This record gives sequence, structure tokens and C-alpha cells, in this order.
Amino acid sequence: MARRPLPRILSSGTASLARGRDFARTAADSATDVLHPLLTIGRGLRILASAGRRRWSDTPKDKRGPALFLGAAGVLVLVLVPYGPLVTLITVMAAAAWQGRDRTPAKTGPGDAEAERLGSLYEALVPYFSLPEDPNPLFAHGGNWDRAFSGYEFDGAGRVTRLHIRYPAYFTDGEATSRARIEALLHAKSGRGREYLFDWDEEGNQLDLSVLAALPTGIAAQPFVTSPGETVLGFTDARGVARTLPVLEGDEPRDVPPVIWRTGPRSTEPHLLAVGQPGSGTSTLLRSVALQALRHGGEVMVVEGGGSGEYSCLTGRTGVLAVECGPAGAQATLEWAAQETERRLVAAHRAREAGLPAPKDTRRPLWILLDRPSVLAHLAAAEGAPDPLGRLQVPLRHGRAAHITVVVAEQFDHLELLHDAVWQHTRARVVLGAAAVQQVCDVLGAAPHTTAPSQVPPGRGYARLGSGPVHRLQVPATPDPYDDAAHPAYRQAVLGLLPERQQPAGGKDRPALAKAHHGPPAQAQGPDADASEVPEVPADAP
Repeated sequence: MARRPLPRILSSGTASLARGRDFARTAADSATDVLHPLLTIGRGLRILASAGRRRWSDTPKDKRGPALFLGAAGVLVLVLVPYGPLVTLITVMAAAAWQGRDRTPAKTGPGDAEAERLGSLYEALVPYFSLPEDPNPLFAHGGNWDRAFSGYEFDGAGRVTRLHIRYPAYFTDGEATSRARIEALLHAKSGRGREYLFDWDEEGNQLDLSVLAALPTGIAAQPFVTSPGETVLGFTDARGVARTLPVLEGDEPRDVPPVIWRTGPRSTEPHLLAVGQPGSGTSTLLRSVALQALRHGGEVMVVEGGGSGEYSCLTGRTGVLAVECGPAGAQATLEWAAQETERRLVAAHRAREAGLPAPKDTRRPLWILLDRPSVLAHLAAAEGAPDPLGRLQVPLRHGRAAHITVVVAEQFDHLELLHDAVWQHTRARVVLGAAAVQQVCDVLGAAPHTTAPSQVPPGRGYARLGSGPVHRLQVPATPDPYDDAAHPAYRQAVLGLLPERQQPAGGKDRPALAKAHHGPPAQAQGPDADASEVPEVPADAP
């Protein structure tokens, strides 16, 4: 027996029904707002009528006659008095409005469960904020937490979202270890799985604890609204920076606060060091930096020690001078970078002596990106070749004056193999992935004031520019567009930002820049050069 089709109103009218329900709900809310005074007066009249009915029921039967006579006489007097009915109506309406007002009591303090949680926090802090010789301790076992906690807020589940703590002046808040103990305790007692911000006021002996919202992870690589010399490392909290950028998160426009790294001759942090665990997103950060540098007309050289081919999408692109994966190629590329640094310095110096502006080719930004250079150093040592990183000292020391920027990405396990010049001249630092507080402090030079999230997404970490504050950081999603496991939308976004492919190295249209600069060695070839672009990734791809 054939199944009868659904009625048209059920099969094709779902959207119309939803719009109708929304319209009806909006109309009801608007009517409630407009008729709110009438509803209040009506509720008051009902209350007054109920009170009169109860009063009449409580009146003895032998007294109801005189009471009814007095009431009728009062009504007659009000009718005969000038403006009596109007005054009576106004009085009744005012009494009804007063009786019908909203009498929901305002919450003035924490509930029983919230007070119990605050008491537990107070008792846990007693051993750290009290001394036996204190004659009037602010924290004492069995004491009152109202003196120590002057402000607090809770979420719907009854967990603390904000807490203002006063502590005694003798607490050693100037020592990092003392503050770390308090922060670890509050993190454990207030509920794990959330990120907390600890704001210490050492002058006023006060500590503010607040829960931070998660950083957005759905922002893909895109043309950011920045000027030349500005690079977006990622996005952070609004309270940490005084600037926002318009971005697209999916298809929804948003304004988010960025972490801006400024490079160039006047930069105080001309080079960057990114450290993380495998899969933490350091390669994603380098790809994001490379795409932004190419967009502003810079030149890029990539030295990849891992040999995974994550930068093959840059091979042969306009503005990309080399993509090297082996010790020999890295040695030649970095040697050329050192010679180019010296050439730029000499050319600029001669131009200044002659009273002329520096040549244009010495002011074009050059970016040297190194991903896991310790692997290349190990391979070079095994082959008896010189360390390629030895050539990196010249660009690190003199790159700022020559418009050359060095970005190094390394893993925690191989940090001891980095040269002292890298640690000395990379004053912009980024730590990505799950890391202990001491590891973050060793790289950034300062401990973060926030706790780590329970689940660390790729590209999530901390950033510090020079001697500035430590910012939470979420790197924009910039995967390898040739990686089938990456999100299709993110891969397509990276493909849309890649420059056009340049002519083959042996062609007659080879860029004159490489000839004029005694260009670097021929770069390693990535995917098939005939395929000028990767086909668009379908939306339903895995």
C-alpha cells in the first residue's frame, strides 16, 4: 500500500510556521510591555477586591447592616462633593497600582550553597594568609569570610566567576612562588576546566580572580586590516590590548583584539622565537606570518628542518626566494642571507654618505623563517659539515637595520641546541600548546597571570613582546592547504591568500630581483609545477 504524502503545510511550511511563532512571540512581548501599567492596576484591583471580600467575611452578621449603611452614606457624600468621583477614581487607581507592583524580593547575598563555597575557599586560604602572632587575623579558622571577600559573583551552576580578596600586608606577594601557590589553590577550589585571571594589587593588598571566556578558534587566515610592518600573531583578551580588528569567523563578522608584532628598523623586538610541543601550532604560526609578509610585498625564505613538506605550498610563489629542507640547502640559503645582510648595510651606508636615500632594494622586507633548525644542525654534525645556524648570527644581529626579520620555531626538547644569538636577539616570544608554568616562564621571561585551559586547541598559547605583559594567544587557523585532514574551509582560505606562481627558474621571465641580489640557490621543488593551483576543496570534503 502506497504511503500517503505529508500535508503541504507539514512538508514545506516548516519555515513559515517558525516565522509565525517568532512573530507571535514578538507581538506578545511588545503587547506585554505596552499593557504593563494596565496589568499592574488590574492585579492591584484583584488584590483589593480579595481583601475587601475577606474583610466582609470576617465581619459579624449583626454588624454588617450598620457597616453597609456607613458605606452607602460615604459613597453618597463622595458623589455630592465637587470632583468627588474623580478623586475617588484616582485614589482607587493609585491604591491598585501600589498593591499590584512587583514585590519579588531582590537577592542581597549569596545563597546557602554559595555561602558554603565561599566559606570553603576562606578556610583553604587560612594557612597561607595567617600568622600565629597576628593579634587580629584577617584569616582564621572559623572566622567570618565577609571581611576577606568583598565582592563575588557566581554562574548558574553555583561556581565562582569573580572573587575580590583582601589579604594581610605581611603576605609575600612580591615572590612568584608565593603567588603561584595561591593561584594553584584558587584554581583547584574554584573549579577546574576553566581559565582564570589573577590580578594582583600589591600596593592595596588585594587579589581579583575572574573567569575568562575561551578565545575564538574558528578564525581562519584572511587579509587582516594592518599596515606594512605589522603582523598579527593571533588574538587575545580585550582587556590586554587597546585595539580590535574586523575579522570573519566563518561567515559572521566580528571585532576581536589582536596581538600585533611590529617589525622594521624602529622595532624593539625585530625577531621572533616560537616554542611548542609537536602539534601545538608553531608551523601554523610560521605559515600565517609568511602569508602576511607576502601580502605586504615582502620576500620570504623558508628553512624547514622537519622535512615534512608543510611549506611546499609556498614553493615557486612570487616573493618566495627559497624553501629548503636539507642541510646543504639550508647552509647555502643562510650563507646567502648573511651576505645579503652585509650587502644591504654597505649599500645603505654608502647612500647616507652621499646624502641620498637608501636604495629601494635595501628597504624591501626580507623574512627568514626557520622551522626546527636543530634537526638540520644535528644532520650537519653527523655529516661533518658546519652548523647552518652559525650563519644566522649576522641577520640576527644586524637584520633590523637591513629590514631583515628572523622567525625561529623550535620544540621544547631541543631548545638547548639553539645558539646564544637566537636567545639574545629574539625578544618577541611565543609559547604554544600544553606547557608547565616553569617552561612558559623560562621562554617568555615571566609567568602568565592566567591558568591553562583543560583542553588546549592547536595554536593556543601565550605571547610576550619584549618586556611587555604576557598575553593569551590563539593563532589564526592556517593549515597546510595540501593536507587532506585539515578543515576544507581553512585550506581554501590559505589557497586564496597564496601569491601567484612565478615563471620557472630557467625561463626568460625569471625575476630580476634574484639576479640583482645574486639570488639564493634554486629552491626545492614542491608539488607538480604544471599544476598552477590546487583545485578548490569541495565543501563536503573530509
